[in-house]
Amino acid sequence: MSYDPEALIARHFLRETENAVVSANERAILRLIWHKPGISRSEITAHVELTQQSVYRIIDQLTERGMLLLGAPKPGRGQPSPTLRPNGAFAYSTGISVNTDIVGICLVDMAGRLLAQSTMSLAGETMAQSLERIEEHVAEHRARCGLTEEGWLGVGFAIAGYHVGGTRYNAPLPLHEWSLIELGPLFAERFGKPVWVHNGADTGAIAEAMFGAGRYVRHLAYLSFNYGFGGGLIHDGELLLGGNGNAGEFSGIYDEEEGKRRPALQYLIERLRENGVDVPSISYMRQHFDPDWPGVADWVEEVTPAYNRLINAIYAVFDPQAIVFGGQVPPDLAHMLIARTRIYGRPRYGVSRPSPKLVVSDIKGDASALGAAVAPFKAMLY
Repeated sequence: MSYDPEALIARHFLRETENAVVSANERAILRLIWHKPGISRSEITAHVELTQQSVYRIIDQLTERGMLLLGAPKPGRGQPSPTLRPNGAFAYSTGISVNTDIVGICLVDMAGRLLAQSTMSLAGETMAQSLERIEEHVAEHRARCGLTEEGWLGVGFAIAGYHVGGTRYNAPLPLHEWSLIELGPLFAERFGKPVWVHNGADTGAIAEAMFGAGRYVRHLAYLSFNYGFGGGLIHDGELLLGGNGNAGEFSGIYDEEEGKRRPALQYLIERLRENGVDVPSISYMRQHFDPDWPGVADWVEEVTPAYNRLINAIYAVFDPQAIVFGGQVPPDLAHMLIARTRIYGRPRYGVSRPSPKLVVSDIKGDASALGAAVAPFKAMLY
């Protein structure tokens, strides 16, 4: 039997009449309130295909379950209507993101409030040793925040690498011990909670959709610059997985030789070391990046043709409103690439196709871990 995290959700989170946290109509209303916190109850009907009576009934039920908070009415004419917000105290989740050099860990509540976050190095540790330390970080965060076992909805787990089936991912060489094994049931047993497993670039895209550029646009491509190079696609506000769970595996457009000239940060580190710059890890490079380091400008020029082909492939095939530069890319490096962007579109009658805005992600901390923490809520509530 295939692993199903929804089957492991604690009974007290579920509706009385079915094995689901919310119904389809409840989900639609919760998603709307997430994107428009402070919306009034009377405004909801204009955004959903439900009668006002049904909307009010659903809101009353969600409020009784502790999932929504009613606030003071907005000032204005007509009968006052309370404002609505998700109740963060209803549940919280844990996000864990495993990259080639570091692990990001965070806790987020149902309202999207970041409760705690930390990072830890992976250097020189076995998978078992790393998991023990991850558990310690999570336990410390929960104790410091005074969080109960009852309120813990689940865990979102993200790993670098492409999906090969079930909860198995093929990760880069530094994560060979984490590769090609069923991560979902392994971690569910370890934490005693349902675990949703994703590619790290996809959870970065989820975070961007929920907390970043997705607040302003509904269609975006997320570029995840890490040891390797991948990404995620957000269509109409939702993560687009594709038929095999690998939509956004942008490195797949390159052959073996050109792949060495794609903008994967492992190659930039190699170039820096060749030029005498001591860069022990990608996380170190992100924190201390200097665009004037010897080798940086040469590397950017070398990857520009492959980079531009990718940007134009995304533009032509997916047509996003924005392309977001994220992952572990240093912001200054992202701006260097953006400055070299060339859109191939040919105007017709002097008019070009609308092109996406190129945006450097402004999410602080580990976007992949943040998106992983949101994944259980996206799966079950939003």
